[in-house]
Amino acid sequence: MAKVLMKGNEAIAEAAILAGCRFFFGYPITPQNQIPEYMSKRMPKIGGTFLQAESEVSAINMVYGAAGAGARVMTSSSSPGISLKQEGISYAVGAELPLVVVNMVRGGPGLGSIQPAQSDYFQATRGGGHGDYRLLVFAPANVQEAVDLMGVAFDKADEYRNPVMILGDGMLGQIMEPVQMPEARTEALPEKKWAAGQPNRDERAIINSLYIDPVACAVHNDELDAKYKIMEKNEVRYEYIDTENADIIIVAYGTMARICMRAAKEAKEKLGLKVGIVRPITVWPYPYEAVFKAANQESVKQVVSVEMSMGQMVDDVRIAVNGVKPVSFYGRTGGVVPTVKEILNYLSGIKEGK
Repeated sequence: MAKVLMKGNEAIAEAAILAGCRFFFGYPITPQNQIPEYMSKRMPKIGGTFLQAESEVSAINMVYGAAGAGARVMTSSSSPGISLKQEGISYAVGAELPLVVVNMVRGGPGLGSIQPAQSDYFQATRGGGHGDYRLLVFAPANVQEAVDLMGVAFDKADEYRNPVMILGDGMLGQIMEPVQMPEARTEALPEKKWAAGQPNRDERAIINSLYIDPVACAVHNDELDAKYKIMEKNEVRYEYIDTENADIIIVAYGTMARICMRAAKEAKEKLGLKVGIVRPITVWPYPYEAVFKAANQESVKQVVSVEMSMGQMVDDVRIAVNGVKPVSFYGRTGGVVPTVKEILNYLSGIKEGK
């Protein structure tokens, strides 16, 4: 299939449709608006359902209802909107409902800015709502990877009966890149005998996250935790870029990883530094072992977490490195995107011992 030039948000929406998504509920917020706009045009043409809810709170509860009925469903938003969805996401995890949430992160806190950021990392990876829960979180670095991960996200949501998040940012959503779209899914979607409204049911389906008995609630949490441990074993994804015998290891994800790739190339050419990159593709479960392995080389002098935040993933980098090498942080926040030159200057400072 030939490549087509598409904006990130629109490519993500089309990839979801090709993966079998037929229900979308959302509410407009910059910089993800092209996703619901695209869905509003495409869904009626394929027999799907698009509905712009009156709020993000309503939207996520509509997603909850559709997922509880066995539909392949998604929603999307940007930072403050995802905050409003957190209660519903927690409910969906508690009820073990498969669904996909896309967050095109913008600067915060509060209303913040409408520019790209990565300051929702804690929210995505630590369970932004209430209770003990986890989401499987993919962090694509380019539009093609975002397209490829959409089908994976829906399949993994069904496999684990758990919400899955695509953690992007405003830049990923707004840039245009050539992408090769996957073939439309033709095989039947997984059977969901547990869901409401399914034929040939012997007993009533109860889609619920309420456990009045604390012991029953504890048992439920233990069962959820066992599921998360399987995810930690089987779903870690990452990429090594020139990490062997590197002088410095950069850990970066998403858009920031792309900028760091260019900075690493220039560091070699201009500074004589070999800079390797570990790029988490899943930020939960986090590739702790991969980061440790890259850091624990004799040649490595320092590990740097580079982020579009005040420093959030750096906590996971420190956990991964476990004290075997110094860990430092470089980042910009509020929607300011670090440049190649800024990162290069930071690496130069490390070389000079500053």
